[in-house]
Amino acid sequence: MTVTAQRFDAVTLEILWTRLISIVDEAAKAIVRTSFSTLANEANDFACMLTDARGRALAQNTGSIPSFIGTLPATVRHFLAAMGPEGMRPGDLLITNDAWMGTGHMSDVSVLKPIFRGGRLVAFSATTSHMPDIGGRVRAIEAREIFEEGLHIPLTKLRREGRTDETLIALIRANVRTPDQTVGDIWAQAGANELMEKRLLALMDDGRLDTLAALGDELFARAERAMRGAIRAVPDGTYRSAMRTDGVDAPLDFRVALTIAGDELTADYAGTSPQQPRAINCVYAYTYAMTAYAIKCALLPGLANNEGMYRPVKVAAPEGSILNPKFPAAVVSRAVTGHYVPPLLFGALHQVVPDRVMAGPGSPLWAVQQTGLRADGRPYTNIFFFNGGMGATPVKDGESATSWPSNISSTPVEVAERNSPLFFRYKRLRSDSGGRGRFRGGLGQDILFECESATPIVVSFMAERTKFPAPGLAGGGAGGTGDVRINGRRLDNRRQHVLKRGDTVLVRTPGGGGYGPSAERDRRLAALDRAMGYVGRGSPRRESRGPGAQSP
Repeated sequence: MTVTAQRFDAVTLEILWTRLISIVDEAAKAIVRTSFSTLANEANDFACMLTDARGRALAQNTGSIPSFIGTLPATVRHFLAAMGPEGMRPGDLLITNDAWMGTGHMSDVSVLKPIFRGGRLVAFSATTSHMPDIGGRVRAIEAREIFEEGLHIPLTKLRREGRTDETLIALIRANVRTPDQTVGDIWAQAGANELMEKRLLALMDDGRLDTLAALGDELFARAERAMRGAIRAVPDGTYRSAMRTDGVDAPLDFRVALTIAGDELTADYAGTSPQQPRAINCVYAYTYAMTAYAIKCALLPGLANNEGMYRPVKVAAPEGSILNPKFPAAVVSRAVTGHYVPPLLFGALHQVVPDRVMAGPGSPLWAVQQTGLRADGRPYTNIFFFNGGMGATPVKDGESATSWPSNISSTPVEVAERNSPLFFRYKRLRSDSGGRGRFRGGLGQDILFECESATPIVVSFMAERTKFPAPGLAGGGAGGTGDVRINGRRLDNRRQHVLKRGDTVLVRTPGGGGYGPSAERDRRLAALDRAMGYVGRGSPRRESRGPGAQSP
């Protein structure tokens, strides 16, 4: 007798859900071990997920990039809408990097595998990973439309009933600078998909499950009840927040009206700046994912993610705005916009649950991408992540040199030097970059490297908070702003630049905002700050929310 129509007791449910999570975590380890590029095996820029037959998220790997929480299940549903279950067969492998149906930019390739049991579609294994290169201009914020940003892979099949589409593989290889790495990373994803399929079918055998419908419904219902309960505990009302960010030719304005009504929550981004003719637009799926993630962090941080958790969360973003752009907007650097969504929401939530949020992070996402020719004439490209400081919380200092709201890892110097003709003179924490407060903001870092390439290389930057610092909360000080310089001269970090041998690049990432008045800081912590050199070597951070935070 199967248990497909039965309710699950708490012990059985915990065992099954834990096994689902272990499956996706094992798949994540497989990607780290088999991927070709540092984006997966060093930076952690990927995700693994299982969904039910309708594309509803059952489990995702523990270390998943937060934005993929909301985007990857939506990609599964786009494939279902385009092909239908009847258009899928055992042995199929689906692939796309469509920005609007995927993760928000074409640099991420999503690979899905429909899973069949007894000839019946029961689930999907899904992975997405940031490619080392997808063609086009290299992470250029200067791009004005998506056609400049690389190869577009529509919703299609990489394998049909086990047979690889070699023409598609050849097309991908012909359009990227790193064919071995890019295709190698795609096959690493495919291996993780197959591993999840094998482990899931074994789980279904052990649990005598013909389908995952009953298990999914139970998991979703319990997660939904938990989230609704957490929202219900917040007083009803509309809470507003606004901030201003660097922008490109002019600053950008972000606004949200966060409405709590019973056990549901709506984030409305009306009043946010319109979409831009540059590659910093953030598609709706990414905006939704960042919204859901911020709400989970504040209200229900301890529960593993699944579909039910986000049912009470609604998002409205005006079409044609920078948080919901129209095709063919340029979107490759959408993270420099989307990563402002969580601190914007925390500014609203601070008015009603101040003990649940942290001050502004100094690292929306900082990265250096460079491309050139190796000694043998082959083209290459690398992306190096260098994080700023996190914001302080009501109970502790912010973490230094740590990315948030993404969990991208900083690139080790040894890895950067191994993979590129760069010599790093130093990489160190920035004194006085953390906002002052009862609890101090996390510090940014200074990275100085020198070009040793015999031929010119092109560099582009993802750099934010160079004009408007990370705001503090509850009287805490703003974090230090970031800066990028070549040969000692401040530059336009929104443009690509050419480096010659001997040129130096200084990257100074921002610090996080402080929390609470600095006069209330524990004397022992203040003494430790001075002893460690965290403060005292530069100008003190201001005791204010900072110009990046504005009154509603």
